Amino acid sequence: MNGGASSRKSLTLTSSPSLPNKKNNGVGVGGGVVSSELARRNSVSSRAASASGERTVKRLRLSKALTIPENTTIYEACRRMAARRVDALLLTDSNALLCGILTDKDIATRVIAREVNIETTPVSKVMTRNPVFVLSDTLAVEALQKMVQGKFRHLPVVENGEVIALLDIAKCLYDAIARMERAAEKGKAIAAAVEGVEKHWGSSISGPNTFIETLREKMFRPSLSTIIPENSKIVTVSPTDTVLTAAKKMLEYRISSAVVTVENKPRGILTSKDILMRVIAQNLSPESTLVEKVMTPNPECATVDTPIVDALHTMHDGKFLHLPVVDRDGTVVSVIDVIHITHAAVATVSCFFS
Repeated sequence: MNGGASSRKSLTLTSSPSLPNKKNNGVGVGGGVVSSELARRNSVSSRAASASGERTVKRLRLSKALTIPENTTIYEACRRMAARRVDALLLTDSNALLCGILTDKDIATRVIAREVNIETTPVSKVMTRNPVFVLSDTLAVEALQKMVQGKFRHLPVVENGEVIALLDIAKCLYDAIARMERAAEKGKAIAAAVEGVEKHWGSSISGPNTFIETLREKMFRPSLSTIIPENSKIVTVSPTDTVLTAAKKMLEYRISSAVVTVENKPRGILTSKDILMRVIAQNLSPESTLVEKVMTPNPECATVDTPIVDALHTMHDGKFLHLPVVDRDGTVVSVIDVIHITHAAVATVSCFFS
């Protein structure tokens, strides 16, 4: 594992229908508020779901959300995020009610790439308004599905109408892995049953049974090649490109990481969190700072033949959310992010064992 792996978590969020203010019969105060009716409906569904015995959001190791007023400058917000070593924070309005979220991806693509003045611009100009939330007794897997479907990586956690924490998708990876491995175990049982039937009927095939192996490997341990699009979008930069150039490419492709390549071989990776922590927080200039000075060198990579569940383990154990994928020649062909791979994991399990 490379030394910079722990800094490779990069996370995002999208918006949802507006959260009410105090005049809309909301419940809760302080960190955030939700409508009484919505909170009631969510509470009923999550209580019913929690009867299955799977982990709820509350049982995950939740992190207390960093919360600041929406009129705070972007520079101060970045400084606070760097001090807490977090890549997202929540914003409150003049009534101290939740009104938005700011992530490292927002900073890279909405601020740095567009060359916004961070010392004078308030966070309200670049934040994502009215973030989606989840109740604390919701199943972890349900929270994961909500993040995957919405294509965001942070989720405020609400209890008794108040925001108590900020969940990041990495905390749900274990649950995705567990579900895939249970599916694989069921798959082995099915494959063994088919093999038994063939033996019973006197199959004349000698050596490894190709059909059984295909069933076991392709259906129940699918590889990354099954989820990589033919024309996969990859942001690649040179070590001597500037951080500003990398950020502009991230904005163009709507991706929160760039692979640093030399002759199409990966030599490093630069994520939106790196831009936050290693550039903005260190008062470096994106226009003049070279990528090679702030990238994570020699990132861990997967191959197109790596099983999805093994890639999930790699990302979970290494605490990073971007995984470059190389072909058999070592050329970068894709970058799998945590949303992409967890979507594949959920889809695989749902497809065969819904």
